[in-house]
Amino acid sequence: MDFSIIRIARTVLHVVDLEVSRKFYVDGLGMIETESDENHIYLRGLEEHSHHSLLLKKAAKAVVEVLSYKVEKEKDLDEIEKLFISKGLKTKWMEKGKQHAMGRTLRVHDISGIPLEFFAEMTTVDRMLQRYDLYHGAKIQRIDHVNCAVPHVQTAYDFYVKELGFLCSEYTDTEDGNLWAAWLYRKPTVHDQAFMNGPGPKLHHFAYTLTDRLSVLDCCDVLASMGYANSIERGPGRHGLSNAFFLYLRDPDGHRIELYTGDYLTSDPDLKPKRWDLNDPLRQTFWGHKAPDQWFNETSTFIDIETGEEIESKEPFLEQRKPKIMA
Repeated sequence: MDFSIIRIARTVLHVVDLEVSRKFYVDGLGMIETESDENHIYLRGLEEHSHHSLLLKKAAKAVVEVLSYKVEKEKDLDEIEKLFISKGLKTKWMEKGKQHAMGRTLRVHDISGIPLEFFAEMTTVDRMLQRYDLYHGAKIQRIDHVNCAVPHVQTAYDFYVKELGFLCSEYTDTEDGNLWAAWLYRKPTVHDQAFMNGPGPKLHHFAYTLTDRLSVLDCCDVLASMGYANSIERGPGRHGLSNAFFLYLRDPDGHRIELYTGDYLTSDPDLKPKRWDLNDPLRQTFWGHKAPDQWFNETSTFIDIETGEEIESKEPFLEQRKPKIMA
């Protein structure tokens, strides 16, 4: 392929009340507010030198506008457009200046209908990595990955691996050998993009990397003291998949965010994907405890890149169910 995708780079969310969202993300989680106006808040982690990795946009309804990937060079955008057009998939250019702090971007719908965006240019800012006086809440460092529910995981896997150049670190299949979930990467960690079987396309969660496990626990204390105890949905715990220490939260609009630390390097070209059986009790949580029901069946809705209308969800190819050990 004639292009190079670097990493997942930002999430664009619609939220109902910016002040309520600011309190949660800035005061609670400790994200850096780069800029804001009456309709937008641009947020980033302490380690990040890009202008933002999370854009909150004021709207009447909470939905997901787009998931953005950074590419190596401007020319890559044109090559990616050719690929998507050749597959009969929708594309849309947003010229430089259309979006604050962004260069030219290409928006598309992938093979599952997920709205994606590719860009090479974003305004850079100072890292806050050694501004320890600004560390509070979860001390969020950088964006790590997104996880989407899709009707046919195998189709999504094939498109991302064969057409977009992603690699697979870990996967889950069923008793019959059907692909249930996959963890795919471009940067050398466990994943940038995960897919799980379910009605979709939907965003299950987006995730940020923290420095250590203590930061996860500190975040729980801070959120509880601020009255956000009910926002803690699952964890703290350790995944079997990825080995990461995790915490799942729901923001004031119901979007799910994972705080994540402790996965592993995937840069070696001879790294072989790790297989997990769907019914392995250590797969989702290494300690074996169950996830709440809503973790399996509640997701955020995507919107169309042209119309802005909510994308209709399709039922999964495989019958949706919990792992048998958890049923």
